[in-house]
This record gives sequence, C-alpha cells and structure tokens, in this order.
Amino acid sequence: MRLDVATIRRGCPNSEIKGFRHLCGAELDHFRNAAAAGGALTVACTQQAAQFAEEAGERPDAISFVNIRETAGWSRDGVRAGAKMAALLASASIPGPDYPLVTLSSEGVVLVYGRDEAAIEAGRLLADHLDVTVMLKQLDEMVPPAATVFPIVKGTIRSAKGHFGAFELAIDDYARPRPSSRDRFVLDAPRSGVTSRCDIVLDLSGGMPLFPAHELRDGYLRADPNDPAAVLRAVLTARDLVGSFDKPRYVDVTPGLCAHSRSNRTGCHRCLDLCPTGAITPAGNHVEIDPNICAGCGQCAAACPTGAASYTLPPADTQLQRLRAMLLAYHAAGGANAVLLFHDGSHGTPLIEALARHGDGLPANVLPFIVNELTQVGLEAIVGAFAYGVTAVRYLLRAKPRHDVTGLSQTIGMADAILGGLGFEGQRVATIETDDPDAFGSHLTGIGPLAAVATPATFKTVGKRRDLLRFGLSELHRLAPKPVDVIALPQGAPVGAISVDTDGCTLCLSCVSACPTGALRDDPERPVLKFIEDACVQCGLCQTTCPEKVITLKPQIDFRAARAPAAVIKEEEPALCVRCGTAFGVKSTIDRIAAKLEGRHWMYPAGDKRIEALRMCADCRVIVMSEQQFNPLKGVPERTPPRTTDDYLRQREGKD
Repeated sequence: MRLDVATIRRGCPNSEIKGFRHLCGAELDHFRNAAAAGGALTVACTQQAAQFAEEAGERPDAISFVNIRETAGWSRDGVRAGAKMAALLASASIPGPDYPLVTLSSEGVVLVYGRDEAAIEAGRLLADHLDVTVMLKQLDEMVPPAATVFPIVKGTIRSAKGHFGAFELAIDDYARPRPSSRDRFVLDAPRSGVTSRCDIVLDLSGGMPLFPAHELRDGYLRADPNDPAAVLRAVLTARDLVGSFDKPRYVDVTPGLCAHSRSNRTGCHRCLDLCPTGAITPAGNHVEIDPNICAGCGQCAAACPTGAASYTLPPADTQLQRLRAMLLAYHAAGGANAVLLFHDGSHGTPLIEALARHGDGLPANVLPFIVNELTQVGLEAIVGAFAYGVTAVRYLLRAKPRHDVTGLSQTIGMADAILGGLGFEGQRVATIETDDPDAFGSHLTGIGPLAAVATPATFKTVGKRRDLLRFGLSELHRLAPKPVDVIALPQGAPVGAISVDTDGCTLCLSCVSACPTGALRDDPERPVLKFIEDACVQCGLCQTTCPEKVITLKPQIDFRAARAPAAVIKEEEPALCVRCGTAFGVKSTIDRIAAKLEGRHWMYPAGDKRIEALRMCADCRVIVMSEQQFNPLKGVPERTPPRTTDDYLRQREGKD
C-alpha cells in the first residue's frame, strides 16, 4: 500500500513545504535530492519510514517522521483536519537533544523458576541458547530425566533484587537431587538463606511477582504456566537476551538541588513514594536513582519540586517547545477548540490507528501528542498548554496500567485546582482509561466545546522544570477568565507558603540552615526570620527541623509572590553583651534562660553575679570567667563514692 500524499518540510520555522503524490515510488528522486541538500527533514509518512531512512544514506538521524494519516486524514473530520496536520508537522520538526545511555550486559545465565513440567520444558527450549538452571518449588513426585542437560533443583525464592545482568535471589528450602535418584527425585538435606545470581529470571511459578511493577523490570520475564502461548513468548524473549544492551538513562539527578534531607532530618520524599520499581534510595542529604533498574516512568521528575530529578527523553523544556510549536501552528492555521491528547507509543498509537482504520478516527480538534511515558508529564506541561490555548487535556491510559500512576493523579488534582481557581469551568483535565477503540472515540466526541484563553500566549520555553512552571503560571494568570491572587492547592504541591506560630518561635533559625532553596532567610544584623514564598518548594525540611514544632506547610499559589519582597515572619530585639555591647542573641530568649536558672540552679544562686555571664557574648564570658577564676564546680554537692566490687564483697562477708 502506498501513501497518496507525502510532505517534506525542510528546516523550521521558515521551512519550505512541498507536496507529492508518490514520493516513496515514482517521485523518490525528489526525496533523494532533498536529503542530499542537507538540513533537517520532516516526512509525513510513517508507513514507508524504513525506505526513506535507507534512501537517506548516512543521514537517517536528520529525518523526523510524523503520521498525519491515522492521526488526521483518516477521520470523519478529515476534510477539516488541515490545521491539525500543520500542528503535527510543526511539532515533529522540533529536534530533541541526545540522551545518555546505560549499558547492561548478559552472559545468558538464566534461572527458570516454576512448579511443574512447564518449567522443565522451558529449560529444554532454552538449553541450546542459554546457561539454564531450573528450580521448582516441589520435586517429590517428578521422575528424573535419563540425561542431565541442565541442573534441576528444589527451592523457594524468598526475595529478589538487582537488574538484568545482575539479579540476586535469596532462596529457602534449597536442595539438590542426588545422582542416584531412580523413579523419583531423592534430595539432599534442604538449606535456607542460599544466594543465587543470574542474568535472567524466567518466572513460571504462578505465584506473586518477585518485583514491584514487574513488567518494567528488564530481564525478569513472567508468564502463566497454564498458558502455553504466554510461556512460549517468554521463552523466545529470554533466548535473545545475551550480549550487551543499551537503554536510556531516563532521569538525571543533580544532588545539590535535592531537598530530601538535611542533618539527618527527612524533608521531601515525593520520588521515593512514587517510584514503582524501587530504583530510588536515600543517599545522605539526597537520593540516588539506579539507572539499571529505572524503567523511565518519570513520576520522580514530574513530582520533583526543585528540578533535582530531570527527565531526559525528552527534557521538560523540549517537550514544552514541541507543545508550543504545535499549538501556535494550529491556531495560525485557523484551528479552534483544541483538545490535547497525551498518549504513549505502546498503547496509544495502536488504539489511535485502530480508531482510524475501523472507526471514525480522531476528531479534527484532538491533537495527539506522543510521550515516552504518560507519567512523565508534569504540571508545567498542562499549565503551558492552557496558556497556549488548549481547551482540554486528556491522558490515554490502559484499562489496567502497568504500574501505579499516583503521580499522574496528583498532577491532575493540582491542575484542576489551578484551572478551577482561575475560572476555567468544566472538566478540563482527565484520563481516558480504556483498551477499546470505540470507547476511546466515544469519550473524545463527548468532549463538548469549552472556552480557551482569549489570546493564546506565545512565550518561549527556556530553563528547568521549575522555571517553566513559574513562567507558565504567570502567563496563565494573565490570560485567565477570572484571575485571582491566591489559590489553595492539595498537599504535595511544589509551591506554597509556610505558617509559623510566632508565639512559640524562639528565632533559633535552625529552619534557615535547613532550607535548601533559601526561601527562609535571616539577617546578620538583627534576630529576624524572613520568608520568600516564590522560592519555597514545600519540601518540609523546615517543619521537621524546627525544635519547637511551630512550622506548618501551606500549599498554595500566590501569583503576587514573584514580585513580592521577603516577608518578615518574626523579629525581636537583639541581646546586647552587658560588657562590650555586641549583639549575640535574642533578648527574650536570654531573659527567659536567666529567669529559669537564677536561684534554681546551684551554679547561679540568687543574687550572685555569675548570672551576668549569661548576658555576655562568648568572648567576654571567657574573659570574665578567667579574671574571676570562675570554678564551675564550686558549690557542687559532694558525690557519694561509687560502690565497687570490693565494697559488695566486704558487705557480703559482714565486714561493713
């Protein structure tokens, strides 16, 4: 089958657009000439992508492909999809930066873990390709094979950790069969706490998965032993897992920006709570992400309030650049009532293609935007999309997601609060959770017309996620139907203020030293606590560090915060040294300490001049104590000598 019309677009934004009837056949020379001329190319044909990449010769990476057939042309609204086609082409022309890779190596050592003959049969199929060991939960009733092609042992996996190429399994009830086994396996004495290491795990046990979000764990293959087709697919997959494999390093971590912990006090733990694979672990004041385990869901990067965790496939600013190019082109071509549809390639693309081939196709106002993982989309993308003029955002999810999507639910909750607070009525952000193309299409056609901003924003996207979010919020507030100054947000929001019980605050300023962003500040000249709301990321370190427990978080957006000066939370008179006049503390605190100690502690009898030492700076206190030959132990009551072993022996012998 050939595509009737294909489009080449060279460069961006001032690019040349040419149309062809049979670019992959009779008019192929036009493509060769364009490829030889240099520059970036966008080809609106994915069916013949392999042919075009081959014809490009040494420049396949200079070509980007976009599908305007299933996503736009093959639709009941195809004749009105011109603006959508322009938008898809504009978005595809934005190049993405290179991303780092992680190399995983496997020597083909596989453990087949099962409960019956299905595991042994899988071992036979793999024996010619991999180094196989079969471990069964029970071996009592099985007949030993005539020839030992691979080891068959008994054992139960208690726990598992590691990754493709380096799995480590803790095994209980481990026993090897004796070579003399005749009509049934005769086992050695079982042992527990055995450690087994392998490159690949093929789990046919039918029990609970060995790993959380097991479908995302490379090298861990799981199939229902009662489903021969599923077992065969798993065996064929395992057979090819030998050698070195590259996977993206999905998330970069900047430890200096992480607000996880300070001085053994835990603050932000959003990423730890959200990671479905357990790839994130605490590492002192910051967290570490094991790139070998990370499956790229992106929830950590979407939730990180400081930008310490940043997604690479693509970065947040590149993603927003593509959204900007898409929506600017859509509006410039006369498009209206834009609905932005986030989807992934493994689930969303087949569903869109099925709807295009066998149904009504996507409506002309629905703009599909493909991402690596839906959970990588952060609040900055939603805010930016509405500022650029979309009327609604939808996420296309599986009916049963492969991993927990709590992070996405939290993002949608925050977006709903912001949009509702700014006067955007109706259901603006939601998920479509289905594997049925017809149900998918019905949901899209059921999205009625909604009002967008009067004049879409055109701001460029530069900077890290937090910068993108702050600027996007500012633009959305400027264009909103009903702008307000303050909007309350749900717990876990990456922006907000703090509330301090000033009566209980002693101005110890421990919160200032713990704050990782400088939102809390002091003054070197006076005892004062200041707060800059625009810098607060709601990490909670101030709350956990405060010894008086008088700080609480207040998630909100104050659109005035970006222009507001530092707010004074509490200020007191300084304590001046009674000897030299130097300010050295908080007057109320020193007075309170002196009042509690004078006449109530043996070191400070009532009326004694020693109490004046508390009202001196550190230097003067040492000088005065030296001049007066101050003995801190003077007046200490005589201590009873400690009883020794000899004392007890004498008492026992009646000598005392």
